[in-house]
Amino acid sequence: MKDRRVLGLHLGLVVLLFALQFVLPDYHHTNVARIMVLATYAMGYNLLVGYTGLLSLGHAMFFAAGLYGAGLPIYYFAMHPVGGFVLGCLAALALAILVGLIALRTTGVAFMIVTMMFAQAFFLATLYFNDVTHGDEGLVLSPEARRFAVLGLDLDLAEPMTRYNMALALFIGGMIVCLALVRSPMGRVLVAIRENEERTKMLGYNARDYKLLALSLSGLLSGAAGAAYVLLFAYMGSSFAAIQYSILPLLWVLLGGIGTVIGPLIGTALMFYLIDKTSEVMSSYLIVVGAVLVALVLFFPKGIAGSLRARYLRWMP
Repeated sequence: MKDRRVLGLHLGLVVLLFALQFVLPDYHHTNVARIMVLATYAMGYNLLVGYTGLLSLGHAMFFAAGLYGAGLPIYYFAMHPVGGFVLGCLAALALAILVGLIALRTTGVAFMIVTMMFAQAFFLATLYFNDVTHGDEGLVLSPEARRFAVLGLDLDLAEPMTRYNMALALFIGGMIVCLALVRSPMGRVLVAIRENEERTKMLGYNARDYKLLALSLSGLLSGAAGAAYVLLFAYMGSSFAAIQYSILPLLWVLLGGIGTVIGPLIGTALMFYLIDKTSEVMSSYLIVVGAVLVALVLFFPKGIAGSLRARYLRWMP
């Protein structure tokens, strides 16, 4: 019964997202595609902070590693978009492993500070190599660079329907990975590490190896979102490596529900439209955004999905 409920919930969400593309106006059509890509980034972050208990302030470097790892070879060397996407994912994975080998020597606040320092170094590198990255000005992929053939299909990522469905495919892939992980023995070990690392070690588990694996998967999923972002929306710039893009996924996860599979999508969509709508009517929109965030934290301390799970839907992963 529980498995059927979980399958029904997530399958229903996928069907809803697929159906929306046929009724949304152009503006919201693009926004929902962007939200699905960013929600995949938030899901990657949630694997680390929500299930393993490691608070990172450096995830922007993984998102940006995927962004630049995919975008720069396509921009400068006309690489095939599929190859660029794979290269972006591998760049983020390699960076996550490298950072993990160093940062996981620390715990708690020290881990958070070390990841933030790595992210700031990455951000400054994107500015330093301005001749290549063009810094905050960024680079824009040409429409021709985003048009390609794969498996006999001619795809144009600048075309709204194609872009939307590619974003949906990425989101579905991320959701499947998260569901499979959190319901697996490995996922239970990660939760055990979050709850009591010392007791988990006493049971014979190598907590550091599990944390490194969690960080690697988190970086890979975040990098895949970054690689998809540059392919679907054609832009890459240093702003994606700034500290803001390390804080945003934390807010998305906290709002949607930390340690839940659908929480990152809820939090990303809520905050995206909250900023979008308030910025249309006032210049000091961050005041309103901050007030709403405080209210949500007060009334939904575990996030929206997390609070619903605690009160009504205890079977929800």
